[in-house]
Amino acid sequence: MKLSKLFISTSTCLLIFMGMCCLTSAPASATTAATSVTATPEEARTIAKDAFIYAYPMLYNYKTMYEQAIDPTAKAYVGGFGKFRNYSQPYGPENKEIVTPNNDTPYSWAWLDLRREPWVLTVPPVPENRYFVFQWIDLFTYNFAYVGSRTTGNQGGHYLFAGPNWHGETPKGIDKVFRSETDFILTLGRTALNGPDDVSAMQAIQKQYRLTPLSSFEHAKAPPSVPKVAFPKWDEPKATSIDFISYVNFLLQYTQPPAPSEVELMERFSKIGIAPGRPFDASALPVDIRQAIEAGVADGKAALADAEKHTTSSYDIFGSRQEMNGDYMKRAVAAAMGIYGNTKEEAVYVGTRVNADREQLLGSQPYVIHFDKKDLPPAKFFWSMTMYDLPGRHLVANSIHRYSIGDRTKGLKYGADGSLDIYVQHDSPGKEKESNWLPAPTGAYNVIARIYGPGQSVFDGTWKFPVPQKQ
Repeated sequence: MKLSKLFISTSTCLLIFMGMCCLTSAPASATTAATSVTATPEEARTIAKDAFIYAYPMLYNYKTMYEQAIDPTAKAYVGGFGKFRNYSQPYGPENKEIVTPNNDTPYSWAWLDLRREPWVLTVPPVPENRYFVFQWIDLFTYNFAYVGSRTTGNQGGHYLFAGPNWHGETPKGIDKVFRSETDFILTLGRTALNGPDDVSAMQAIQKQYRLTPLSSFEHAKAPPSVPKVAFPKWDEPKATSIDFISYVNFLLQYTQPPAPSEVELMERFSKIGIAPGRPFDASALPVDIRQAIEAGVADGKAALADAEKHTTSSYDIFGSRQEMNGDYMKRAVAAAMGIYGNTKEEAVYVGTRVNADREQLLGSQPYVIHFDKKDLPPAKFFWSMTMYDLPGRHLVANSIHRYSIGDRTKGLKYGADGSLDIYVQHDSPGKEKESNWLPAPTGAYNVIARIYGPGQSVFDGTWKFPVPQKQ
């Protein structure tokens, strides 16, 4: 099935050099770059639309990698590859490194370069009453592995992560091997924080997380060095223009050969110059071809924006390659709305930006979100609701410094019948109700609930997020 047909069926449901000619040691000629495009203008527009949506998550994944692992001047820099940067406090309104940040479990970020050898993640024993997880994400933004409370338990262990070119057996002392189809991978660790008084205890656990090259883990000689990569500077306007092709061509060099399901897809994309390491020079293209690809990029942006409007939960927009099953629009929507979301079995995100009348939620209008006792979020670990402004999708500054509310919120008041009312508005609802107040901005916003270890009723639709009601 052609990708464009797939996008039509799913439209109802957040990185790289300024041109591959600048990335290689010997720049390709304009003629070479131009002749790599074989599509007609009509074909080029359709292919460009589909290819842009396919590439979108990879581009913004690279943006994060560039800022965290490559650019030491970036605020988000974690120290390079193979190093953890642990955050010991919840995110606040001043943190704008990613959209829809998690305000429940402070992050432990790290990037690995698997080209030379595998790496080992070591986690300590974690108390049974503390949730933690390490989500592993490849260059495509697929969640390909999990270590943590749900999957491997809290007893601690050593876990090996290998790239597509490593084919060894499980080394001694390794509890499990996870294999990635890309050379560069990200881990996003989350460790539950139970309020300000819990910071030191949580930090003590974070400090025991370790990343070690396999050779060091085995006290053996390291493999030969690998070539240094000329990582392209992130330039968002170029990455979201016709030049996205040079960016994705750079990234594709660090993926294994196309998955069987994508062989024909990559052949189709090659008609507009997409291929691993292939140079691309938009200025060398015939005017009609260049304009067609530019139009296709615009079409892709419009289709993505439309799909975002129709997506209100994370039930099936994050996951492994197998779980996503070739639905590239969903993968793009996931990156646009909240890159690095968890696979649904780990956590589900549901929420709304409109009320019962399908009107945009505004802080100037007071709302109540009501849960009957039987309809409280079904969570094995815990649940929360977080406020984000729009269109930025960042946390909202407020007088009580509360950015989320949930079953771990101190002082939360339930009704005599076990029900729960959450008051959502800009101004305080009054001292008696302030314990259940989720402060909103004056303008537009959305509310997202996170359910960690969701129950089956979340998946089968018998549990639903309540619609905010006007007060």
